[in-house]
Amino acid sequence: MRFMAMILFLLSGPTGRTLAFRNPSTSVLRTAQRALNDCGTGLRYGTPSTSFDDGECPFQITTPIYYVNDKPHIGHAYTSTACDVIARFMRLSGREVFFLSGTDEHGQKVEQSAGKRGMNPQQFVDEVSVNFRDLLDLMNISNDYFVRTTSESHKEVAQKLWNKLIEKNYIYLGTYEGWYSVRDECFYNESELVDGKAPTGAEVEWVAKEESYFFKLSDFEDKLLRFYEENPDFIAPAGRRNEVISFVKGGLRDLSVSRTSFKWGVQVPGSDEHIMYVWIDALANYISALGYPESKNFSKFWPASLHVVGKDILRFHAVYWPAMLMAADMPLPKRLFAHGWWTKDGEKISKSLGNVIDPVELVEQYGVDQTRFFLMTEVGFGNDGDFSDRAFIQRVNVNLANELGNLCQRTLSMVFKNCGKQVPSDIGPFADEDEKLLESARTLLDRAGTEVANQAIHRYADAVIQMVWDTNKYIDTMEPWALRKTDPERMETVLYVIMEVLRHVAILYQPIIPDSANKILDLLNVPQDERTFAHLTDQYMVKEGSTISKPKAIFPRIEVEELVES
Repeated sequence: MRFMAMILFLLSGPTGRTLAFRNPSTSVLRTAQRALNDCGTGLRYGTPSTSFDDGECPFQITTPIYYVNDKPHIGHAYTSTACDVIARFMRLSGREVFFLSGTDEHGQKVEQSAGKRGMNPQQFVDEVSVNFRDLLDLMNISNDYFVRTTSESHKEVAQKLWNKLIEKNYIYLGTYEGWYSVRDECFYNESELVDGKAPTGAEVEWVAKEESYFFKLSDFEDKLLRFYEENPDFIAPAGRRNEVISFVKGGLRDLSVSRTSFKWGVQVPGSDEHIMYVWIDALANYISALGYPESKNFSKFWPASLHVVGKDILRFHAVYWPAMLMAADMPLPKRLFAHGWWTKDGEKISKSLGNVIDPVELVEQYGVDQTRFFLMTEVGFGNDGDFSDRAFIQRVNVNLANELGNLCQRTLSMVFKNCGKQVPSDIGPFADEDEKLLESARTLLDRAGTEVANQAIHRYADAVIQMVWDTNKYIDTMEPWALRKTDPERMETVLYVIMEVLRHVAILYQPIIPDSANKILDLLNVPQDERTFAHLTDQYMVKEGSTISKPKAIFPRIEVEELVES
């Protein structure tokens, strides 16, 4: 009875009168009829269930924690924006979200960088960590928590995890010698070196007979392979999964998890000489931020719904982290997505080439939403991508300024000028062309949600871009400027249809371009409390007769003479 009452409420107006929807779509009805989820938190709108996510329960999404030995670059902005888009989409779907980011502040590289600056390591990380927090603010990232591995709460959890592994007899004392990369904070086998360097291109150094604690990684080779087989969607994209399986099948050696040759790290419990190897410390951030082991947040959000990482740190998250969690008898994350790298003008990005892309400069030159839009649409999420100023300007000018911005401007200008500064109210019956466009708008959430559920952010964006393109085609075909003289009622109907489509577009664009999307919703006079996916039904259509303000340009064209072709 409670469920049916909720359905009747969704299909009724403010007075309880059942609405006579104009040809309600099956997707709208399906949305309204979704049952209470297992978490007991209400109806959900947006993402369908998958093999790794039920589409309903609390959702933890994480960036990797960023290493503080240098200033933030485009890779940090890219990962953070992708996670932010997914987190915002889930919140608008009605899900409770815990979005985590932060900084990795221990290790030999940090100790060395601090020494070069004549600072102690804590002073150094306090200063540099702020740069990453500032980047998140600049990019309008909506993370719920910012974890620092030098915080006492984190160090306590890392030590609890260590003690758990000791208790389970998965850590033992031995000695280590082999190749080590300070930059990667990683040990490599001789067979993995390429021209005497790490596979990442980093320099390696020989570590000779250093006492070390080891994690019994070799015990988990078969367990990991069985887990990958039973959970084929755990690692994405599929090509990355194949890389991990190949690595594990090649044989796993026990993992060195402590160092004695430097001091900047979490102290190993019961040892004055050893500090934790940076990865066991760093990976513990995903549970320390939730208050492991007994907090409400840990119970609510763990296991994590989605870890998003760069492909260079896939091994640590797809092999070492699951093995540690298995050893500690803890549930594993539901999904791990590894994205690609950026190049610039076809070349690898590096300091030596002087082509490092500073996201702060991008935002200052082009704008926050413009930068977010480019990063999320230029390349398929999961693939490598190439950055160029020309590509940036072309994409923003075409998709935002020309297509979306111009559609808003000319539609709302006509409404403001010809409909008494109000949303059209003299609306005739919807023609077949109107219904076709409105039906496409009604089903846009379903199309977008399917893509976001699988982290196909670029295809989600493409769906909205296509909706805008179709609406531009509609306005060019209907020619409301000509109807103004020949059929004013039809003109108002056409303009109303476009405004309603723009409402759907703007609500669904909020995760990617939040500020700009909300400016469009402001122009449409959509109430602040009617901007979630639950409001993408005909009950909340643009209010006929409501007052609108004089429209302002949302996306000015980017004009850089030497880069923009005439």
